Amino acid sequence: MLGKLLEPELREIIRSGNLRNLRSFLMTMEAPDLAELIDELPINEMVVVFRLLPRQQSTEVFELLPLEIQENIVRGLAQGEVAQILNDMAPDDRTLLLEELPPNVTVQALSLLSPEELKLAKTLLGYPEDSIGRRMTPDYVRVRENWTVADALEHIRRHGRDSETFNLLYVIDEQGRLTDELRLRELVLARADQKISELMDRQFVSLKATDDQETAVNLFRKYDRIALPVTDSLGHMIGIVTVDDVLDVATEEATEDIHKIGGMEAIDTPYFLTDIGTMLRKRGGWLVVLFVSEMFTATAMSYYLWAQRLAPILGIFVPLIISSGGNSGSQAASMIIRSLALGEVTVADWWRVMRREVVSGFGLGSILGFVGFSRVMLWSLFSKDYQQASPLILGTTIWLSLIGVVLWGTLTGSLLPIFLRKIRLDPATASAPAVATMVDVVGLVIYFSVASFIYLRMTHLI
Repeated sequence: MLGKLLEPELREIIRSGNLRNLRSFLMTMEAPDLAELIDELPINEMVVVFRLLPRQQSTEVFELLPLEIQENIVRGLAQGEVAQILNDMAPDDRTLLLEELPPNVTVQALSLLSPEELKLAKTLLGYPEDSIGRRMTPDYVRVRENWTVADALEHIRRHGRDSETFNLLYVIDEQGRLTDELRLRELVLARADQKISELMDRQFVSLKATDDQETAVNLFRKYDRIALPVTDSLGHMIGIVTVDDVLDVATEEATEDIHKIGGMEAIDTPYFLTDIGTMLRKRGGWLVVLFVSEMFTATAMSYYLWAQRLAPILGIFVPLIISSGGNSGSQAASMIIRSLALGEVTVADWWRVMRREVVSGFGLGSILGFVGFSRVMLWSLFSKDYQQASPLILGTTIWLSLIGVVLWGTLTGSLLPIFLRKIRLDPATASAPAVATMVDVVGLVIYFSVASFIYLRMTHLI
């Protein structure tokens, strides 16, 4: 918010051409506020600002900017300026930027890194795209079991400055395997001559470098941590992941799920920065699939034309019936998708989920059915529209149909995400429109089957 308030003042200083005043103005601002301010500027003014920032401040601000803004700045700066920023960036933030750049720009950016940073960048880029290895940083404090507390504190003073965090210290053995983690306060409160091994309980939580990023989100949420160690398949410690990186992952996962639940492919750029072609491609594909699927609804309607001729009034209630099923299915899908993401529900729980949704679906269908039945009966007192169909029979048809359709909707919406997880697909693909489309076709069959059964046996219209 502060950045937006100061934007007019900054742009006025840039236009005045007084670079000394501009530099003084920029140096008084905190990195988050300056990042917010820069985000609002045209690319040519962004480049001017970055060229005036001190080295450390420019790196801090750069790491806080959205990836698409980072890309624009990289293209606008000279090679020397880009090299300075890339070499000073945190390895995990640099990895995210490099994997988003076009291939030719990535190759050029890699050529600007120092030999040490280049080796690290290639290592991180070598992990699978959505693995936690892409998010980790090798900047952490490690200590040995046979050290004294005094040795460990002296090591922190010498090497802690470049660490991502030293609130947590990681104990490794002679082979580099992680054996425990300690909080800094434990060392501060311990005697100087105590061995690190005396403070250890060998109880710790860690991630594998190949673990999915969503696994990290769940572990951070479960254990309420600010950082977690990352190991290789043999238990050797190779880095840490901090909570700020995991928050970014959680935001990306939530955005992707929201888009999928809305019935479209995930869009990873801001709305106004997404070109129309991408928007059409991401949204149009799903709409075509859903449209083709809805054609089965027309097929089902045509099959039951004889039932509609039997009682024409039945057609009026088609939107009411199928929308109720779709809505109940969407509700169930949203709950189960969220529960799967949080680890509250697993694939093995499908039977328990189904039992609960049978009860829920029957109860919800009964409630909606009673409302529909009451509407028909009350309306028949003031209108002759329903007299040809017998209000009692029509109301009963609506009631029983809603029980069946809503029950089917809740079962479909709850079990489809679990099935997708079982076959290793994203449960969010069971979007609200997808579930509603599936429920529409079967809902029509249920409605007209109930109607034909009741009317053929309880009336003499044919």
